[in-house]
Amino acid sequence: MATGRIRFYSMAQAGQVDITFVIPNDVSDIMKEGNKNYDRSMKTLYLLHGFSGNDCDWEYNGIAEDIAFEYNMAVIMITAGNNFYLDRKATGCQFGTYAGEEAVEYTRKLFGLSDKREDTFIAGLSMGGFGALHTALAYPETFGGVIALSSALIIHKIAKMKEGEYDDIANYEYYKEVFGDLSKVEESDANPELLYNKLKASGEEIPPIYMAVGTEDFLYDNNQEMKEFLEKNEADFKYEEGPGIHDWKFWNKYITRGIDWILDKNN
Repeated sequence: MATGRIRFYSMAQAGQVDITFVIPNDVSDIMKEGNKNYDRSMKTLYLLHGFSGNDCDWEYNGIAEDIAFEYNMAVIMITAGNNFYLDRKATGCQFGTYAGEEAVEYTRKLFGLSDKREDTFIAGLSMGGFGALHTALAYPETFGGVIALSSALIIHKIAKMKEGEYDDIANYEYYKEVFGDLSKVEESDANPELLYNKLKASGEEIPPIYMAVGTEDFLYDNNQEMKEFLEKNEADFKYEEGPGIHDWKFWNKYITRGIDWILDKNN
């Protein structure tokens, strides 16, 4: 498999950014034997890191290479800092545009990846789970499915924060900088629920959603809120939970369960 890390200039981030990739473009016939995923063209999965992570996380801590080999899938991992993959007005702070447009367009052109919606998926963990869900709903024409693991679906929680307050991860000032006016965040485009409602109202096709969270995860209750929202809206989604905390043991197990489900939805 082709693996590596590249650096290019991002207009959205106004600076050099890194992308780690794994592309199964040289798998021998004997290694493909019996694997039905090589009977079709290669798919692409964009994998997003969590808070304090970077583009190498899924390569070094996760199972990016196993995913690429088993599923005949180009795995593209990007870095967007601790910014929840959201756009801000400031120059160089268009992290949502980077994840949903620029990185996709650049890697498609560079590696000759499919530009078809049904061949393109996005996934992430924690902050990246939020980012994957938000990005898929912001760019439904690009992504044929989303996998959100232990997602930091904290919109309703931070909406109640006041100046000077903080939680176990960050303070009010951080959340205000990333999400904007917290008193209005639930009614803003930073809220995946609002994006979903907009798509539903417009009649646009909504990507199928796979969610998973550990029953001992500190974000468990936040994920239940999103699960209930999707159930209420009769969304095309699958939710799973199981014993586990906020760690790679859980994510490496459930990422493949999510891929299996998303691929089945796009066959």
